[in-house]
Parts: sequence; C-alpha cells; structure tokens
Amino acid sequence: MADLNVDLAGIPLANPTILASGILGTTSGSLKQAASGGAGAVTIKTITIEPRSGHHNPTLIEVEHGLLNAVGYSNMGLDAALEEFANLKDIGVPVIASVVGETTDEFVEVAKGLSELDFTALEIPLSCPHTPGVGLLAGHGTPEATFDITAAVRDVWDKSLIVKLSPSVTEIGLIAEKAVEAGADILNVGNSLGPGMSINLTAKKPVLDFKFGGYSGPAVRPITIRCIYDVFKATAGAVPIVGCGGITTGLDAIESFMAGASAVGIGSGVYYRGVEVFGLVCDEIEEFMEAGGYSSVKDLLGVAHG
Repeated sequence: MADLNVDLAGIPLANPTILASGILGTTSGSLKQAASGGAGAVTIKTITIEPRSGHHNPTLIEVEHGLLNAVGYSNMGLDAALEEFANLKDIGVPVIASVVGETTDEFVEVAKGLSELDFTALEIPLSCPHTPGVGLLAGHGTPEATFDITAAVRDVWDKSLIVKLSPSVTEIGLIAEKAVEAGADILNVGNSLGPGMSINLTAKKPVLDFKFGGYSGPAVRPITIRCIYDVFKATAGAVPIVGCGGITTGLDAIESFMAGASAVGIGSGVYYRGVEVFGLVCDEIEEFMEAGGYSSVKDLLGVAHG
C-alpha cells in the first residue's frame, strides 16, 4: 500500500493535501469540516490587526476554466481570531495560521498575537494581486520586501514559517531564495494569478465590483507547475514546497510532486468537487502510486528535474 505520510519541515501530515487559506477557514467549525473531508492540514483565512469588510460584492465569479475573486482580505481581525481559534486541538490535523499587514510592523504584530495559540505553523502571503496596501499592490512581492518581512516575522515566530509567493512575478526563483535566506521553513507556490478582469457586455462594465481580481482554478495549473519547478531548482530543494494553484485531482498533485512540491494546497478544488476533494485527491494519488510501483510520496519528489 502506498504511503501518503509527509514530513513538511518537521510537521507530520497523514497525507499531502492542505486546505488553502481563504477557503472554509473562517471558523473552527469550517476547519473541522475540511479535516473531515480528508485534508492533511488546514489553513485559516488570513487575519489582519483590525477587522476588514473587504471589497463590495460581487467578489467572486466563475469564468472560463476558473474563478476570479477580489475578496479584499475580509476577516474578523486579531482580537476575534484569538477567541475563535482558542481551541485548535480538536480539529484533528495541523492548523496553519495566515496573517497579512500593510507594513512590516503590522505583519509582526498579528504574528505575535497569534503565537499565543496552538497553531502548528504561520503562513505570510506576500502575493495577493487585488488588494491595495498589501501583496503585489504594495510591493511586498519584491526580493527586498520578501526578505525584510520574512526576517521580521521570523524574529517573533518560533514555529514553522511559510512564505506564500506569487506566480505573477518574473523572478520567483530569486524571491524564493530571499525568503529562505530570511528564515522561511516552507515555501507556498503560489497564489492566484493576475489580476484579471471579466466585463458584463450588457452593463458595459467589469463584473467584479473592484473591477479586477485574482484568477484561480484548473487553467492556472501549468503556471503553478512551472513556478514549483523554478523554485525547487533555485533553492536546490533546501526547504519543502507546497504547490498551490489549480490542484483539483490526484494527477494534478502528482505533477506538482514531480516538479518539486512535497504537498499541495487545495482551494478552488473545493468549489469544483466539494469538501470531499481532499479524500478524493488522496485516493487518486494512491491509485497512481500503486499502479506505478511508488511506495512513498518522497519517491516522486522532484523527479522531473532528472
């Protein structure tokens, strides 16, 4: 029988699927739902210091072969998060926190606050393509900003640190190197692509209220695979990679492993296949491995590099 256990920089996972941030991770109950669906780990929706209402509706639409979203980091804020996620032990799988700020100091403040709770790891997304003040619209995706923010958070967070990179940059390998140099234990590759836009032909205006948003879903997977490949090569496999972007099937996951990912994040896959997607993907991974004579996920890691 194929072994789906994964060691993610010292974090033991029963299988290599992770609920991506922003999907179902708004409450402890929704995290349990994803864990019950078979996720090996779960990530909460990203938290900021103060509550945010985000962008106005519509914030999510389906387009050809994917989704456009401009949610704008709507969330409950740090104080409410400290109450909502006070008891994580009954989730049943490792729980990953996610924080963002407009400044380095804000990243640090939220990280310090959440360090009081039983999160297994912390993820810092430096890659959002559609929210002014953070991510790509704030210059957080440059090599210099990536190093500075990662190093500052590393100083106040003593557990595993994940840096979430953008596929919409030209030097993702260099950015990955800077994140590792600054203390990242794990790299998440990556976020939604873009931004993109869809126009209502009758109304003659963009469909999303914010006009543009991040593109996710099956169509972005080839970009994700190339980014994983580039990051694995640039870092020489120094830290584990979570492949995230368009992963909806077990074969998608296998492709990610071969490019260099140790685990996969699933977000839009929940939209397409339901919360059971994690278990379905694991079944499909296992079927492929048994047919090919692979005994462990590690046997697939980076094999496309030769």
